[in-house]
Amino acid sequence: MKTTTLGIQHVLAMYAGAVLVPLIIGSKLGLTPEQLTYLVAIDILMSGVATLLQVVKNRFFGIGLPVMLGCTFTAVGPMIAIGSQYGISAMYGAIIVSGVVVVLVSGFFGKLVRFFPPIVTGTVVTIIGVTLIPVAINDLGGGQDAADFGSISNIALGFGTLFFIILMYRFSKGYIRSISILIGLIGGTIIAAFMGKVDLSAVHQASYFRLPEFFYFGMPTFEWPAIITLTLVACVSLVESTGVYFALSDMTDKKLSKEDLSKGYRAEGLAIVIGGLFSALQYTTYSQNVGLLQITGIKTRKVIMVAGGMLVALGLIPKIAAFTTVIPTSVLGGAMIAMFGMVIAQGIKMLSKEIGKSTGNSMIVACSVGMGLGVTVVPELFAQLPSSIQILTSNGIVAGSVTAILLNIIFNMLPTKQPVAVLQEKEA
Repeated sequence: MKTTTLGIQHVLAMYAGAVLVPLIIGSKLGLTPEQLTYLVAIDILMSGVATLLQVVKNRFFGIGLPVMLGCTFTAVGPMIAIGSQYGISAMYGAIIVSGVVVVLVSGFFGKLVRFFPPIVTGTVVTIIGVTLIPVAINDLGGGQDAADFGSISNIALGFGTLFFIILMYRFSKGYIRSISILIGLIGGTIIAAFMGKVDLSAVHQASYFRLPEFFYFGMPTFEWPAIITLTLVACVSLVESTGVYFALSDMTDKKLSKEDLSKGYRAEGLAIVIGGLFSALQYTTYSQNVGLLQITGIKTRKVIMVAGGMLVALGLIPKIAAFTTVIPTSVLGGAMIAMFGMVIAQGIKMLSKEIGKSTGNSMIVACSVGMGLGVTVVPELFAQLPSSIQILTSNGIVAGSVTAILLNIIFNMLPTKQPVAVLQEKEA
């Protein structure tokens, strides 16, 4: 009973992320209520599968630590951009290829990490967070093309939800704070129901049980810009996952070898590939569950295995997933401001320790963020360039990420000649 209760806590701690990422992406890509219900359900299920792949350690994959996986927030902006520009089939083609790449590089990703130091990953995370804020503001107003966009009721619901989340975050502690966004969404939806803004038809139409389907949204297609974008996102997620692995290693007093890390990366890549085949999204480790482990003091894999099994079971019941699809757009927008703002805050946190290390780091951030935002705002800037070059310039996140990687090589990795005076002083 105790193990089950602890498992439920872990499910609730990551449930908001597991639900909101597909909900946001699906709503922005114009999915029908039935399609959106499937996307939410399959992502809950695949979060459980991904978690079990990591926890159940074997000779081929699995880090063997009490880690939970879920949909990555880092991929929200890129997936919306890819789905809008190339179609949802290209998004799934890129997801599958990015997962295959992760599996292939898992054996030596430790050596590639040097190209993704905090100054690069922090810049990428910041760019992604900033480009997501307009999405949140549009939804807070009711949705960009909504007939009642910007109405008093929509604004009141959106900011009311945000304010409630802020209050929960400020005056609650521990576990309650970790699910403050989920509580805020529930509260906002209840208020919206009294205002007549909740449509439960999707819940009534959803089935009680449904098995996942191969290529639910059709056969994947492959576009190089989309593949490069999500591969970069996957690499950033691996770097973040590495930090979680070492944090859990320290908490559980288990030393990690290079082989352990490789199996962890391989499990994450397998989860992405399997998810893509069943029309789910990209996965990464969830740090909020690490915090819950610290709060409870229970750090065994058994609890996480139970939580993973619960997610699989929940994902097979579309009726439960359908409840999340009835959240009004304005309520979702209010919560998105807090969530996407936290993405920006995480990026700034990563950068705050790095910018002061050298003037070169400041230039890396300045040029990379400028390039990323510039291409996002004025995408037609590079329309006259050859298509082979546009692969790197057609998307702001790719342009900003590539800029950060190249500038990091120039400023921090290439050998520099020191002035003669400095050399003489060192010799003396």
